[in-house]
Amino acid sequence: MNPHLIELRLWRQFVAVAEELHFGHAAIRLHMTQPPLTQAIAQLEKLLGVRLFDRTKRSVQLTATGQALLPAVLDLLARAQALPAQARAAAAGEVGRLRLAFVSTVGFALLPQWVRGFREQYPKVKLDLLEATGDVQLLGLERGEIDAGFMLHAPGFSPPGLDRLLITQEPLVLALPEQHRLTNLPALALNEVLAEPLIIFPRRIVPSLFDAIFARYHAAAFLPVVVQEAIQMQTIVNLVSAGLGVAWVPDSVRQFQRSGVVYREVGNTPTDAGNKGSAMPGCETSLVWNHDSASPTLERFVDFARSQIA
Repeated sequence: MNPHLIELRLWRQFVAVAEELHFGHAAIRLHMTQPPLTQAIAQLEKLLGVRLFDRTKRSVQLTATGQALLPAVLDLLARAQALPAQARAAAAGEVGRLRLAFVSTVGFALLPQWVRGFREQYPKVKLDLLEATGDVQLLGLERGEIDAGFMLHAPGFSPPGLDRLLITQEPLVLALPEQHRLTNLPALALNEVLAEPLIIFPRRIVPSLFDAIFARYHAAAFLPVVVQEAIQMQTIVNLVSAGLGVAWVPDSVRQFQRSGVVYREVGNTPTDAGNKGSAMPGCETSLVWNHDSASPTLERFVDFARSQIA
């Protein structure tokens, strides 16, 4: 027998003799006769190449080597005994690792609340969180580098080949510099803001929402005047604060309190502005994952997510 592949049976027999310090008593404890137990300990000592016990006709004592080895063997047997329960917990998704990506807008309120709640229910699941734009998340899902992601997108959009769970729906609001002339108006109409210099995210990170915004401009016979692109919503808002232009942002971005910025809803016409909300398309956030590679832990998180939006 390979000394690196010693059966647990031999270790259990070693522990019984070490604790009883009597081969006869240890044999009774193990529900076996004494001669096979004596032979088993001799076999273990031979495999290890060390002496574990000092034996006389009157006593059995652990050698210094045996005493040093005993705590590690007890730990080994305890961990081996726990393996079936751990396997069942892993199969049930109660232990493991979950690699979760998210867009910055989710991080304002939803993500901290959900992470806290999920950890309370499943404390043995390790959460690896990664802030990433939609294009990075799609690539990560394709490569198997993340398990799921919170993505921002236009209403109704669904990434091809992936499962999607709708988490939030919200309007787009206009972020303006605090000193902008439009902030003094009691209500804003869409045709009053379309000519303003625009700060927006690059199309590659949220193409569905980028296209929906541009389509609304084109429908009103306007061509967006893009003065700056920025990836993170916080950066976009900071650029608005600097006076570079205005920006369409999800309503949840209001929670990012940046001095020098005012958030306003925009209506279709001056008469209904402020009543019907933004005339721009809304936006949605969804949890997205690859069903074919979903782990039990991910399935637990999806169930948790469903319970939070029910």
